[in-house]
Amino acid sequence: MDIPDFGIPPQLARRMSMAEQHEYLRTKLSRRRTLVTAGAVAGGLLTGCSGGGSGGTATASASASASRTEVAGSAVTPFGRHLAFGADPKTQMRISWQVPAVVRGPFVRIGLRPDDLSRRIEAEVRDLHTPALRGIRPAFEQYYVHAALDGLRPGTTYYYGVGHAGFDPAAPANRSTIASFRTAPAAPETFTFTAFGDQGVSEAAAASDHVLLRRNPAFHLHAGDICYANAKGLGKESDRYDPGFWDVYLKQTESVARSVPWMVTTGNHDMEAWYSPDGYGGQLARWSLPESGFDPRRTPGAYSFTYGNVGFVALDANDVSYEIPANLGHTDGRQTKWLDERLGELRAAKGVDFVVVFFHHCAYSTSTHASDGGVRAEWVPLFARHQVDLVINGHNHVYERTDAVKNGEVGARVPIGGATDPTRDGIVYVTAGGGGKELYGFPAGVEESYEGHVTERESVDTFRWTRSRDTKAESVEWSRVRYRGFSFLSVEAKSGARPRLKVSALAQSGERIDHFEVRRGV
Repeated sequence: MDIPDFGIPPQLARRMSMAEQHEYLRTKLSRRRTLVTAGAVAGGLLTGCSGGGSGGTATASASASASRTEVAGSAVTPFGRHLAFGADPKTQMRISWQVPAVVRGPFVRIGLRPDDLSRRIEAEVRDLHTPALRGIRPAFEQYYVHAALDGLRPGTTYYYGVGHAGFDPAAPANRSTIASFRTAPAAPETFTFTAFGDQGVSEAAAASDHVLLRRNPAFHLHAGDICYANAKGLGKESDRYDPGFWDVYLKQTESVARSVPWMVTTGNHDMEAWYSPDGYGGQLARWSLPESGFDPRRTPGAYSFTYGNVGFVALDANDVSYEIPANLGHTDGRQTKWLDERLGELRAAKGVDFVVVFFHHCAYSTSTHASDGGVRAEWVPLFARHQVDLVINGHNHVYERTDAVKNGEVGARVPIGGATDPTRDGIVYVTAGGGGKELYGFPAGVEESYEGHVTERESVDTFRWTRSRDTKAESVEWSRVRYRGFSFLSVEAKSGARPRLKVSALAQSGERIDHFEVRRGV
């Protein structure tokens, strides 16, 4: 049997959009006799960032190579459970998991007590298949299972277990697999959420999960570059995609994502050309997220939800990126139009005090990838028009926080421990890319500056990406906090007569490296 090499010649890949890469690979495979069963990804399929390495030492592909032959259900144990809200976090939850082989009749049991899982909801299987890669690994099959839970009670803790014919989580032997989640409250109350991007598979990535779980967050925002199944994403023949990294990643994350809704968006490493022309077929198989209001295909990185007194908007920044243009313009402007409308709706909504936006590519950063001019051109004016309260990015594997930015300049200084009012000062942008991947640095000669280690600096020499994919030098004064270490955001949202966002950045040790408050009209 002739097993293909999936490399796209680098000189060709650099000129290709995701749709063109998808067509190239499908055409190439159709000319070979291969073990192709549905969808696959392999080397050279992504166009991505050049920073970072393998993301861990796990031999991922050995963990889940499976046959389509059905085995006894009692021999198949679910793994990789991860939660996400539906469109209404008060009444909807999505439960997803993985099985290593074909199963019959997958389902979820839920109840108000762990010993009474009386409600049973059927689930659906979304499968992905990867053909063998010559000299690298055998054919690979993955099965992702999803259940939609609707009609839940607000502010209620539910217990659940996932299963299938032959494996019942309510059976005494399987009771240890039961987990729980809590729906959003009916009326706003104080809550905490966490955020980071650029995680991958590694000891550092797993440690990030453990330390944020101690914050008891209501949910977590993941700003893209989730797994790094394609370790480099250079679009070269030397790149090799290992789908088994998704198995290892979901196992790694299960300890927190089984109880904390894991609200992800798409980074450049999350585009996988084989699955679909826009590169998101794999994401749609693995995650169940709220549907966007602009794309019937459900672009997985773009959606919105409201929790308590805060409206959240996730965006697919691949759509506007000048730096990595493989998916530039793939929504034909529909995402940006939807963003404008959605921000207006949230700002006018009764009970919504704050609006938080998160996506991958940086609007304002001085680290390795610096700032994306496409994000600035398309979205920053909308953030300003609707007075967004906080913007969270990843992409650069550091923690960096701006002053309040207004009209591209410092609208107001926001020192560590300070406060800002977006209605007057502008918007604070946070790069929270220290989720677990190999860390980046800052421009030569630029010192770190964080809580307990403040170094004053008037300006930083950096650059931004232009539409022609060139870089344009700029000297900026808005870089207020810089930390080169694994870290994450922890944000406490307070409602009532004096609503505020209390934003903290924590190192993996738990030590605080930054904090500030966002207040409106105070």
